[in-house]
Amino acid sequence: MTGLALRDGLRRLTVAQGETRVSDEPDVVLTTVLGSCIAACFYDPVAKVGGINHYLLAEGGHASDPASMQRYGVYAMEVLINAMLAMGAARSRLKARIFGGATMRTGFRDIGGDNIAFARRFLRDERIALVGEDVGGNGARRVEFRPALGLARCRVVTDQSIPAPVVRTRPVAPPPPPASLGDVEFF
Repeated sequence: MTGLALRDGLRRLTVAQGETRVSDEPDVVLTTVLGSCIAACFYDPVAKVGGINHYLLAEGGHASDPASMQRYGVYAMEVLINAMLAMGAARSRLKARIFGGATMRTGFRDIGGDNIAFARRFLRDERIALVGEDVGGNGARRVEFRPALGLARCRVVTDQSIPAPVVRTRPVAPPPPPASLGDVEFF
C-alpha cells in the first residue's frame, strides 16, 4: 500500500466517494472528506485490522458496474466487511464508527439524514457495535482513521450551511454610451 509519508512517519491514503480501503499496517492513515456522504470505519481489535468506506447514497442502484454500485450504502458496507474478513477479521468482533451525513444545502431532500438512518439500521441489523459517531449538522467533515489501531479523528470544516445565491432585487443601470472625441471612440 503506497501513500504520502509525512514528517510524522505516517502514510496518508485518500478514500474518495465510492471507495473502500482496508489495512493492518500501523503507519497507515485513511482520510476522506464528507458532506452528505457517510464514511463507516470498522475495526477488529483482535486481528488489528480496520477499514473505511465512503458512500454517496443510502440505497438504490441496480447497475452491473461494481464501481458505480459502491456509491450505495448497502454495497459499500458489504465490500468493507468482506475485505476485512479476507484479512482475518471476525464479523462478531467488528466495531464501527460513522461520520458525515450533513445537510449541505437547505431546501433540498435530506440525503445526509437518509444516509445516517441507513448506516444505523444496517449496523443494528448486522449486529455490529456502533461505538461512536459524528453525524448530521451542516458542516463538511475531514475524517482520519488509523485502521490497524481503530483510532478515528473527525474535524468539522465549517458549521454553516452554504448560502443560497444572491439575487438582485433592484435593476442595474445600463453602462453609459461610449465617449466620442472627434474621430476616436473610447469604450
